[in-house]
Amino acid sequence: MTDHPLAALSLAAFDRMVASTSAFRSRPGQREMAERIATALHNVTLGEHADPEKAIAVIQAGTGVGKSAAYLSTTVALALARKTRVVVSTATVALQEQLMTKDLPALAAALDTPFVYALAKGRGRYVCKLKLERLAGAGEDDSSELFGVDEDAPPPPTAYAKQLKGQDWQDPEERRMALYDTLANALAAGRWDGDRDSLAEQPDPRDWSTVAAERHTCTARHCPLFRNCSYYNARTLLAQAQVIVANHDLVLASLGMKALPELDNCLVVFDEGHHLPAVALDQFSGAMDLTGLRWLDKLPKILHEVAEKMGVAVEQDVITLAQQLKTALLDAGRIAMDLLRGVTDSYDIVHRFPDGVLPEAFMDPMSLIQGHAKGLSEVLEALGAELKARAKEDPTQAAQNSVQYAKLGQMAPKLNSVLGTSAMLLAHDAQPMAKWLKSDTSSGLVSLSAHACPIVPGSLLRHHLWRQVRGAVITSASLTSCGSFDYFLAETGLHRLDHVSTLAVDSPFDYRKQGQLLVVDTVADPRQVENFTREMVATLQADLRLVAHGALVLFTSRAQMKAAVDALDAALLGMVLVQGQLSRARLLGTHMARVEAGQPSVIFGMQSFGEGLDLPGQLCETVFITKLPFASPSDPVEEARSEWLKREGRDPFSELVVPATGIRLLQWTGRAIRTEDDLARVVCYDKRLLSTPYGRRMLKGLPPYAVLRRVGGQIQAVAGSL
Repeated sequence: MTDHPLAALSLAAFDRMVASTSAFRSRPGQREMAERIATALHNVTLGEHADPEKAIAVIQAGTGVGKSAAYLSTTVALALARKTRVVVSTATVALQEQLMTKDLPALAAALDTPFVYALAKGRGRYVCKLKLERLAGAGEDDSSELFGVDEDAPPPPTAYAKQLKGQDWQDPEERRMALYDTLANALAAGRWDGDRDSLAEQPDPRDWSTVAAERHTCTARHCPLFRNCSYYNARTLLAQAQVIVANHDLVLASLGMKALPELDNCLVVFDEGHHLPAVALDQFSGAMDLTGLRWLDKLPKILHEVAEKMGVAVEQDVITLAQQLKTALLDAGRIAMDLLRGVTDSYDIVHRFPDGVLPEAFMDPMSLIQGHAKGLSEVLEALGAELKARAKEDPTQAAQNSVQYAKLGQMAPKLNSVLGTSAMLLAHDAQPMAKWLKSDTSSGLVSLSAHACPIVPGSLLRHHLWRQVRGAVITSASLTSCGSFDYFLAETGLHRLDHVSTLAVDSPFDYRKQGQLLVVDTVADPRQVENFTREMVATLQADLRLVAHGALVLFTSRAQMKAAVDALDAALLGMVLVQGQLSRARLLGTHMARVEAGQPSVIFGMQSFGEGLDLPGQLCETVFITKLPFASPSDPVEEARSEWLKREGRDPFSELVVPATGIRLLQWTGRAIRTEDDLARVVCYDKRLLSTPYGRRMLKGLPPYAVLRRVGGQIQAVAGSL
């Protein structure tokens, strides 16, 4: 306990919140978490300061601790007292919904000081009214081709295609125009707020992208419809909120963009914080298409049309530049396809360049791509800057200038991806990037793309995020691996920082009494994939026949899950629900209905079902783990990082693979016991968990289950188990 007034105030808010919560159970770990947050954050320096005081509290809170109540009550009370704000960032929509509909309303009801909370979304979730008005109805001026659908975009996703089955076929152009008319009418009549998520039916992503309020097509306050803009109206609500709920992608994408509060002048909570490293890698990666290049035929025409409307001349020969860029991209594509055909006959392949070094044949076309893209980008940026300046200087021309700016903006993302990715592919740093080619036929056509990605997320986060953050909480149920925070701190760039503290708060559950961890000793070695899968599937089938209520089976690959599904007899097939065959919501709803009706129900799922799935009580009495959840050995970023570590004389298996797998295993086992009243067990068919040093290392990081081993049908207690 601390005597500091602000810390005491935030803890008083925590006490008030839990006291006002009906059916509250005393959780010492929850209060320990609240105390750590209060003592860590009460004295951070916010705003401009030459030598600011910083604090980052990294807290693993086991399942059932009630971490959202602990961090919301303390950080919000501190923020209100200091007249600043709180940004809560999550990785999943489910947690955002919980915060917005349950936790924040409960806190608002408990506190004497009122506060406003709001949900932050990216621009692409909102409609651009200017585009929509231009496209709706008969269209205005050259609007029919002003905001054209991306002809290089792949067909709609499978789920959307299935949605269309059985419906009368409609011409795509007619469908789009009908959609835009409907949206425009609903917006004008006040029946819709411009938020895509509030539509009763979700539109085809390609149709929506044409009218989305993307940054590259927006002149912001210089747009004549700015006062009625759906996105900026939402931004206004955010500006009035003391608590903003966002997601990790948006927080990282918004750095320096002023879409969210400045991170050096607010408190930040990263819930589901174990996702931060992967989000950082994705955010700072690059990809460019080597096959869908029709946009380059449009680009010079658009540049000239916009310049003509402005009454200026395009100084560079953009027609030649665009043709040269297209030729260089096609050359790179041909070289890539020849290289891939030399590796395999398959059209679905990922091929990584060892040590991040491009083959010599790629260097010339890639350098040409970089140079031509830079020339075109300079023209596009100059025209865009001039249009914004004119819209500011002469409001009477704002509408026309905004339309022309949006027209340019259609081309910016593709051009920027070529410019940025080619630069990354040509870079040669001491710490190499992962660089690879990808060919696939998922859209029905062969598509080829080139990719580049940094390999150390900690460096990215330390440079881009943590140097801005003054006060933060990072929390999750799975931040430690093999009993230590070391891996997470290194992956997030927080290791060896004096202002970072760690705390592991145990779950209130009695795992020894409530659960068991049963390790099945198979004859086949798990590394002998075919033999192991055959034996595991046969053993799993026998175990599934004993399921009385609900169960979850987690697989490490689609091939493994398919083998299990194919082996099911009619009786078991009627019990099993397979991820991907129904939407997640329908699958879980069907599972719950079956269990409530007294019928056994088993869910087959993969990694995305291994975390964030809350199935308490009879809904999940057994979690079957078919194999230790090692990441795919063919992931190009992981491959490149392992290659680099080996060259540095380090052991990637011990340093990366084992701790990463340990975190996933902790998440997977966490699906079993969800409340203080649950009785459940985890069955793992991978004997390496007990028979290898790295398996026992992972075991140390799991909750203290009673550990059993099954050998030839006989169950034995494991001496010295957790």
